Amino acid sequence: MKKLSIDKLTPGMILGRTIINDKMVVILSSGTMLTQAHITRLKFLNTPFAYIKDDFELSSNYQIVEIMFNKENAFVKKYNDVVLEANELFTSLGKKKDISIEETGEKVKNSLLPTVKESGVIDFLYTLSNISDNVCHHSVRVSILSGVIGKWLRFSENKINDLILAGFLHDIGKTMLPEKIVNRNPETLKPDDYELYIQHTINGQKILSDRPGISEGVRASALQHHEAMDGTGEPFGVSGKDIDEYARIVAVADRYDNITTEREGEIKHTPFDAVELIAKSMFSSLDAQICVPFIANIQNSFLGSIVGLNDGRRGRIVYYPADYLSLPIIRIDDNTVLDLNEERRKNNTTIIEYNPK
Repeated sequence: MKKLSIDKLTPGMILGRTIINDKMVVILSSGTMLTQAHITRLKFLNTPFAYIKDDFELSSNYQIVEIMFNKENAFVKKYNDVVLEANELFTSLGKKKDISIEETGEKVKNSLLPTVKESGVIDFLYTLSNISDNVCHHSVRVSILSGVIGKWLRFSENKINDLILAGFLHDIGKTMLPEKIVNRNPETLKPDDYELYIQHTINGQKILSDRPGISEGVRASALQHHEAMDGTGEPFGVSGKDIDEYARIVAVADRYDNITTEREGEIKHTPFDAVELIAKSMFSSLDAQICVPFIANIQNSFLGSIVGLNDGRRGRIVYYPADYLSLPIIRIDDNTVLDLNEERRKNNTTIIEYNPK
């Protein structure tokens, strides 16, 4: 990776690190192929430099070796293979072509079940948060997260497999939406467009309704993943146990992925932001019986990780207080241990990077 002044950037270069402004708003995500418009915009924003992937990192030999010897890159390779399957399915359905959802679903389950069982899967997923926020990538990430939650809930392998499929197909109804709406942040949509957007839940159930081999839980996840435990959700405002268990799990996975995925022009959120926001919702819109084990297990997965703070310091997570809303305790060096809960109250110290590179 090389650090270049903005004046030396040329179209076609690949960003090695996400560019954010002082307010933590994402300007461009890591992995973006630069266009002249991107470069002009960076100059206008007075961005001094950017980190660019060098020829060695982009070479096929380097990437083959990385996949062979780096577990994270092997995960990314498998993930990208599944995204290709997802893209074929979603594109074909959008064009009203006849394609086997069941066959694609089986391929996805067989491919993703091993990744769900891997240690470090949460870290691997976070490395993918800057790849794309489109419906195919989102669906694959939610399918993995749903399976992981099933593992943490000690479900059987068959049930975990079904949860993976539920996560994968939860947004299948978006194939019937106009292009201008599909990949937009729902919170930015005008009322009429939002009403059209939320129809993807009903569309999803219709697409899956007459498909053999698709369980009721998978169908319900497509319909109910925007419903809320307190009855404030959509499309029908059902509540509590009237929401299928799969849909309640997919809702947590969906919320986590939406928060941690980088989107141009929006605040860059860390997994710690996602955990805090999910914890605040677990006695209202989300199911506490799912959120409690989710938060406990995901906090355990963060132990030993490096975090970057907004004051420039870095530290390693060593401990979590027994409170679901708590931030971690981190060790800066041999003599300095920080309780980030106290630091936030006193100095407004926050985590801005997770496992910074």
